[in-house]
Amino acid sequence: MLKSLVNKYNIAGPRYTSYPTVPYWDQTTFSLENWKNSLIKSFGESNAEEGISLYIHLPFCESLCTFCGCNKRITKQHSVESPYINAVIKEWKLYLSLFDEKPIIKELHLGGGTPTFFSPQNLKQLISGILNHAVLAENYEFSFEGHPNNTTREHLQALYDVGFRRVSYGVQDYNETVQKAIHRIQPFENVKKATETSREIGYTSVGHDIIFGLPFQTLVHVRETILKTKELLPDRLAFYSYAHVPWIKGNGQRGFNDDDLPSAKLKREQYETGKELLAEVGYTEVGMDHFALKKDSLYQSMVNGKLHRNFMGYTASKTQAMIGLGVSAISDSWYGFAQNVKTIEDYYQLLDKNTLPVYRGHILNEEDLIIRKHILNLMCQFKTSWGDEHLWFKEIPDALIKLKEMEKDGLLNINASAIEVTKQGQPYVRNICMAFDLLLQRKQPDTQLFSMTV
Repeated sequence: MLKSLVNKYNIAGPRYTSYPTVPYWDQTTFSLENWKNSLIKSFGESNAEEGISLYIHLPFCESLCTFCGCNKRITKQHSVESPYINAVIKEWKLYLSLFDEKPIIKELHLGGGTPTFFSPQNLKQLISGILNHAVLAENYEFSFEGHPNNTTREHLQALYDVGFRRVSYGVQDYNETVQKAIHRIQPFENVKKATETSREIGYTSVGHDIIFGLPFQTLVHVRETILKTKELLPDRLAFYSYAHVPWIKGNGQRGFNDDDLPSAKLKREQYETGKELLAEVGYTEVGMDHFALKKDSLYQSMVNGKLHRNFMGYTASKTQAMIGLGVSAISDSWYGFAQNVKTIEDYYQLLDKNTLPVYRGHILNEEDLIIRKHILNLMCQFKTSWGDEHLWFKEIPDALIKLKEMEKDGLLNINASAIEVTKQGQPYVRNICMAFDLLLQRKQPDTQLFSMTV
């Protein structure tokens, strides 16, 4: 049954960190002025009540990991740090000029690239430059992505001192053959040291990122990685499928051939095996491809119905406005999306002109907002309803026709005004969301835009 479902539903599809998905953004209605207006509107509605989120993209890495699809700049020249930090703070000040009151920061996340490429002192300077012009929410959460090989005690202490309490480490896989293929060599001892040091300093949530479906990765490799992970018992885990998108320009995914990758069936077995092993020590699946211990805020947000998903993935709380700073960073006002330019040179050039470094985006119309809510419901709660007239759209009967086959396969249940994804259907929630994706239905891509869903 597992094999037949995987074969049937393993198609290219979005990961739905947004709706509309980036390839379907409408540039004809987007402008920098429209984006600013959408953010001003959102800020006025939500800042006092829930605050805002910040994502800061730090793109530098000393070496290239060939599994990575992120925007990065490979360099060993650390002289790039200060100019970049100054540019990010300048971008932040340009956003601040739009608001009539200080923003209340509820969430702040440092991603990359490799945030710990930057020195502890420079990271503190960056965060101080942000916080000098903001107020902290009562239950704020600061987090960052750490590389186990170069996250030092000094890094951890410096970020702890300015409010960070959550860190996630990219583990991927512990097998040497797999690590060599993806150019990410890091022994278990390095991850163990980084995890234990984080806890000694006082971090309350330590996460690990593990990937299945990597080149040369076997079922045994995944089992061994999960068993080692259980020794350290991180508070939360991202255990997700490798997204093979080598056609994206500038992507590093050229270090292996397509036939070096596990089959879709093997990938599903890798996931199910890992899931069973994690359940044995108390991990609960949260949303899609995430796991947490019951003490972690991600689990608690799921139980309380507050789990949210955005360009950072799953988060424990929602803010209506999320501002992305740095090259390629994406911002979300709820009413619109905006992405920054992708090269550091263009980023600096626009900031020198006192211009927000945005190069594309999308302003959501009424239909977009309705569909977005349904897809968020499905991704975060595995159910959605159109009993409320504000969530009705005229293509719902068409969407339900597309879902009938999935209902026959036991992936979801359909009733008069709602659908609910079954346990068996949760691995296929992206496929279910695609039935609601009106833009995708109206114009199927001519070339492959997305990774495979399974």
